[in-house]
Amino acid sequence: MASQLDYFRKLTKGIKVDKTRFQPQLERLGLQSSASAKPTTNSSVCKEEDNEESENECGDGAENVPKKAEGSKVWQHKIKIKRVRKENNIRVRGSDIPDPITDFAQLETQHGVSSVLVQNLRSQGYTEPTPIQMQCWPLMLGGRELLASAPTGSGKTAAFLLPIIHQLGRPRALGFRAVIVAPTRELADQTFRECEFLARGTGLKVHVIDKVDKIAKKFGPKSSQKFDILVTTPNRLVYMINSDEPLIKLDNVEWLIMDECDHLFEGGRRGFREQLAQIYQACAGPKLQRGLFSATHSAPLQQWCLDNLNCVALLNVGAKNSASEDVAQELVFCGDENGKIYALRNLLAKGFEPPCLVFVQTKERARQLFMELVYDDVMVDAIHGDRTQAQREACVRAFRAKKIWVLVCTELMSRGIDFKGVNLVINYDFPPSLVSYVHRIGRTGRAQHKGKAVTFWTMADRPMLGIIARTVRASGSAVPDWMLAIKKADMTKQELAALQQDRGFVSEGAKFDAVDKDKKLQWRLKKRLQKLQEAGKVNTEQAETLRQELAEVKQRLQQVEDAEIKDFNKAEGKKRHRNAKTIERVKRLKTAK
Repeated sequence: MASQLDYFRKLTKGIKVDKTRFQPQLERLGLQSSASAKPTTNSSVCKEEDNEESENECGDGAENVPKKAEGSKVWQHKIKIKRVRKENNIRVRGSDIPDPITDFAQLETQHGVSSVLVQNLRSQGYTEPTPIQMQCWPLMLGGRELLASAPTGSGKTAAFLLPIIHQLGRPRALGFRAVIVAPTRELADQTFRECEFLARGTGLKVHVIDKVDKIAKKFGPKSSQKFDILVTTPNRLVYMINSDEPLIKLDNVEWLIMDECDHLFEGGRRGFREQLAQIYQACAGPKLQRGLFSATHSAPLQQWCLDNLNCVALLNVGAKNSASEDVAQELVFCGDENGKIYALRNLLAKGFEPPCLVFVQTKERARQLFMELVYDDVMVDAIHGDRTQAQREACVRAFRAKKIWVLVCTELMSRGIDFKGVNLVINYDFPPSLVSYVHRIGRTGRAQHKGKAVTFWTMADRPMLGIIARTVRASGSAVPDWMLAIKKADMTKQELAALQQDRGFVSEGAKFDAVDKDKKLQWRLKKRLQKLQEAGKVNTEQAETLRQELAEVKQRLQQVEDAEIKDFNKAEGKKRHRNAKTIERVKRLKTAK
């Protein structure tokens, strides 16, 4: 027969009771022992376990013991997982998030990944999962769509390649079943090489689109070649989709991966937002799953993923849009644009451990800086969008082989390219945004190796100096306190973009060479136009083209002249100001006497 105590326990099941406040009443009813019998432990884990147990008490005597033990094990497991995520700076949002993987053996035992694939992973130099891989692998192996962000050099490529290769299994005559989109050809080639290495022994065929003129031959309707994984840039894939007779079908795509997604989703000339819309429409298979990866991402991109992806998980490793702690960072003041070339030569003359990447703002400035350094007894080359693909590939190969010590480049090389052992990154031109800064310096300090980044700045860069300085301090490098106090200027994005582009020439020598080249070109164009006029071909298409080229050359020369006048007036103004101050000081001294 049930006692009053049993009835009381059943009636109050699930109700939280303040045991400290009502301790005398609980002791009188026999629901709690005296204070002297309390355990003396004060660990937070134990307290949390006790709270969990008290909430699950049901007052059924012996039957309650296994439930307590079971609840304790669950709670201990939660604490362990929470500790793993905290130690590795893993933050993840979403429902039903699986536990992170801490050992390669778990891939085989818990997820059925083949030993061949795991061995390929080990052969790449991985001894244990990186933080992004710990949480990304169980998410993707479980079929979850996700937006993932992690510092540069943290193993993001292997994080999405391994689940894709595992889930595709064996080759099938269905065409492409996975598409990986990268913003640049260099990054696409790098991803292709890594994918081929990981897929060894699986039979899966990987292809990267290299030349447009070969596309029709390889992917036409009569083609018998079948691939499983496609690595490409957005423009080339859109070209294949929009051909009169589509050169590719994406009906069977199971995984669509966007690498460096923040750059792909940018609007305007530099972004690929319109191309991505067409790619999404073409990948309309019933099994489609999507993953977006980058070192940085914005709030609009995150909101887009929440609105458009199914059961999306938001995965972030480290601080958002942060620099790597393995990179020692330094901000160097150079006065003006002319001071940068002296600062760079001084830095290289002191001695450095190659290889070194030097980032500039435009292709023209990359050419100018290359011409300045090529005679300084430094093995230097330049890579930018105006060079042919063959030249760019040869340049990258030479840099990887350390035949080139210093590589001058534009933003083209700041995204995802993995150069082994880059020891120094120099931001010759101040980065236009925090995202650009993070990606640039992310070319060094990769895979837990140490690196160094030096950023030159002038007074014209002051509007963005504060936010970069705070990022440098947050990653552990020294920054003067006055830099941290600088507030970001209230300027529109257009004004900031214009500020970054208005840098002029790298040096006085570069300006002289450019002006001399334009004057010679102007003379040649005038001569050719004069010959056409003498032949009575004034209104021809050729004459119109020459007039347009001549107008562009005149505009460039006028811009240089205007800049010189502006600099002269500025210098004269400072001189007059100094003279006025001197005269005023002399007057005060005379008056005092």
